[in-house]
Amino acid sequence: MQWSDYTNGERIKVLRGKDVTQAALSELTGLSVVTIQKAEQDKQLSLNTLMKIAAALGVDTSVILGQQAPRRAMAQSDRTMMRALSQTVHDTAAGLLPDSVVVEEAAVVREAIDKCWDHYWKGHYTKAGALVVPILPQATAYLRDQVVGAQGEAWGLLADAYRLAAYVANLMGARDLAYSAIGHAQAAAERSDDELQPALVASGRAWVYLRDARLGDALSLAEKAAVDIEPRFSRATMEQLTVYGSHINFAAVVASRMKNEDLVKSYLSQSNATGARMGVEHRARGTLFGPMTADTQAVGIAVALGQTGKALDLIRDIQEPELDALTEAARNRYAMDKAMAQADARQWDASLDTLEKALIEAPTWARHQALPSVIVQKVGRASTARVRRVSALIGVRPGVDSGFAPATSKTAL
Repeated sequence: MQWSDYTNGERIKVLRGKDVTQAALSELTGLSVVTIQKAEQDKQLSLNTLMKIAAALGVDTSVILGQQAPRRAMAQSDRTMMRALSQTVHDTAAGLLPDSVVVEEAAVVREAIDKCWDHYWKGHYTKAGALVVPILPQATAYLRDQVVGAQGEAWGLLADAYRLAAYVANLMGARDLAYSAIGHAQAAAERSDDELQPALVASGRAWVYLRDARLGDALSLAEKAAVDIEPRFSRATMEQLTVYGSHINFAAVVASRMKNEDLVKSYLSQSNATGARMGVEHRARGTLFGPMTADTQAVGIAVALGQTGKALDLIRDIQEPELDALTEAARNRYAMDKAMAQADARQWDASLDTLEKALIEAPTWARHQALPSVIVQKVGRASTARVRRVSALIGVRPGVDSGFAPATSKTAL
């Protein structure tokens, strides 16, 4: 069933979801509960009511009218955050800052950015996006407060803030905002005094390309970003190795999507060598890399290449306690790759066990991912009613490959 097949009232109810009651929506809009009820029952929906409900739910009026489908996986809190993030990205780029913004020291802005990255790598994307909203004007105000000719550090902070905005937008499926934010990040990075900053932003743009199915462009940019920062291993710092390793690993991911096995082999060799040189996982500049990251990413790459046997061999060599070295988001992604490999091997029950465990442990992260739905659809063709329980965790209906499931507003991307 498509979004346009529902009535206006049904669409309001779905968008409201379980998290927002009619009474809560009444408070958010300033409308009476009776007016909300009439709107959901398709008895009365004036233009004024429509506009207030749309604003409160964080969607365009065209979504309620069925002219445009909502972005999947977005709860009301997601939509509210994305609207604020979009406004902030465009306003700061135009030089428009809120009157309340206070010029903070660089260390304060950096601490806020690091805290935002922490939430991002835990898979708390809505919280990370909400934190970027005040960081962007703070970083812009700090830049304005610096003497011309001594703004290199400030430009670097602003580049990081825009890169964060681009990452959140990309995960939320807001591709236009992701392109805009990463473009502003690039302009700031080129004026910073940080030699790693341009490559970090280039890698971020490559990821936007990948999510937009521009595989050739993504690979070219990922390769260039890695080459631009390739360190001399004999004297490379952990920060340099971390950034380089994550870049070359990403190039391997893109090459796997293009089914270019020769490139994948080359990049994985460099990724493994970098991880071995580091010896441990290390976090720097909004990314994490090390030997365990290299090993777990290799599983996803093998799955993408259709090398199921190789993926299972790699999984057998990875011990569960070793995964603690990864970020929560990285552990969750590995679990999805593992479940997909098991599904491809027709290990239906094992795949469901892996998937269900990950969904229970990380429900917030899972609702922004596409892979859980793909796995359920694959396993559902040959498994039991157990699929229904797992499907409920991600808000999809077993056997439904497309359309909008009205049971929840948290359908996976």
